[in-house]
Amino acid sequence: MKRTMPLLLGLFLALALAVSCRKASGPAAADPLRNAYDTEQDWNDATRIITLNYQQAQGKRIFYTQCVWCHADSTPAGPSNRSNLNPMPALMNDGSTFNGESDEYLENVITLGGSAVSKSAMMPPYGQTLAQDDIRAVIAYMRAIAQPPYQVPAQPGPKYGTR
Repeated sequence: MKRTMPLLLGLFLALALAVSCRKASGPAAADPLRNAYDTEQDWNDATRIITLNYQQAQGKRIFYTQCVWCHADSTPAGPSNRSNLNPMPALMNDGSTFNGESDEYLENVITLGGSAVSKSAMMPPYGQTLAQDDIRAVIAYMRAIAQPPYQVPAQPGPKYGTR
């Protein structure tokens, strides 16, 4: 028994030394999805890439989980449901529709739903689903991808829209 103890201890130390002396692994492989939300391909010009800041990237993430089914022609999973709705919702990048609306008005539409602001009742209220910062992030994303591009108004318009 006295002879086996030093032998086991020596074997354990040799094994520990062998494991610790192996070649260090190289850098971790890059995650291809790490920067998936940092840019957006222009929906109207496939050669143009739109760079997104953090808030816009968060809005893109929310858009692709909540809004894409009605406010895009296609989704990562295939066709959207947009063409089945009446009235057909505007595309999220439709600057001719959304650029004239204030951020506060868009915030109300998303928070309260379409029927609360005399729009389609098919637009559900997201005020209980999304945090206020998330709703603002979606609006920032809308502004970033708008065609024609969104221009910040020189003077702020009415807080709740003109309607």
